[in-house]
Amino acid sequence: MKQLFRSVGFSVYSNYSKVLPPRVSGLLCYCVTHCRHSHSGTKSTTLEVKLNRQCNSPTTTSTALRVRVGQNHNRPLFLRKMSSSTTVDSLLSGLDQTQIDLLKEECILLDEDDKKIGSASKKDCHLLENIEKGMLHRAFSVFLFNTDGKLLLQQRSDAKITYPGHYTNTCCSHPLNFEAELDEAEAIGVRRAAQRKLYHELGIKASQLPLDEFNYLTRIHYKASNVPYDGKFGEHEIDYILFIQRDVELDVNENEVKSVKYVSQEELKEFLDKASSEGNLITPWFKLICDKFLYNWWNNLKSLQSQQDRGTIHRL
Repeated sequence: MKQLFRSVGFSVYSNYSKVLPPRVSGLLCYCVTHCRHSHSGTKSTTLEVKLNRQCNSPTTTSTALRVRVGQNHNRPLFLRKMSSSTTVDSLLSGLDQTQIDLLKEECILLDEDDKKIGSASKKDCHLLENIEKGMLHRAFSVFLFNTDGKLLLQQRSDAKITYPGHYTNTCCSHPLNFEAELDEAEAIGVRRAAQRKLYHELGIKASQLPLDEFNYLTRIHYKASNVPYDGKFGEHEIDYILFIQRDVELDVNENEVKSVKYVSQEELKEFLDKASSEGNLITPWFKLICDKFLYNWWNNLKSLQSQQDRGTIHRL
């Protein structure tokens, strides 16, 4: 039977007891200490410790934990647990298969200063059990305006696993864990990811979205549970804010996007004011950005460099 890895969290070496049962914690502490002394000259080592059923939940028949050990002993160590296919199938039961397949994508794991500490699948990054243990990943939010100054909104497809049917900004997604999107110089990796996802979700060709026309403004750090609440999924991201003003041609991917519309500032304010009474759902990150930042940025579309605050991660 094929078994899949899924994350159960991460912790600094001295805090294993906050992640794992004491007996498992003690075994790992011994093994990792030995591994570090044995591989002090290497960049990193992956250690796998196999445990019996008594050390884990009775819902699984076997367990393995993997620890990536780096030279910097003060950096978090990432733990992975093998879970049975039955557990995984139950978690994703009834969900759209295309969206399930996208959960295999590898996102970029971060510390709270936006430094890469590893990678994990999109599924692992959005599991509440991992988020509650501190798992944090990199994301971006694109705000695309036409030459009339109107913002393109999308309503997320009902097939989406997180926040189905919610209205949000033009495009929200994640840079992935491969070289082109890991490049942090001028946030070029995030810009490339934005270009890729705008084509995937909205059919906007890369030729209409030059990378150097994405304006990287700032970053926000937020956490939220899925809506409707399912006790399974959520968000915990450092989100790069990207603005771009272009007239574009749309070819909407209906598995990703239910509807789109351009709005003026006045139309957006009215839409948000009436959202609750009219039954329109708004993604938590879009609501936070609207409440704190959006209209000031929008008023400065022609001078966005004056709005850049790249040295700050806004904790919302």
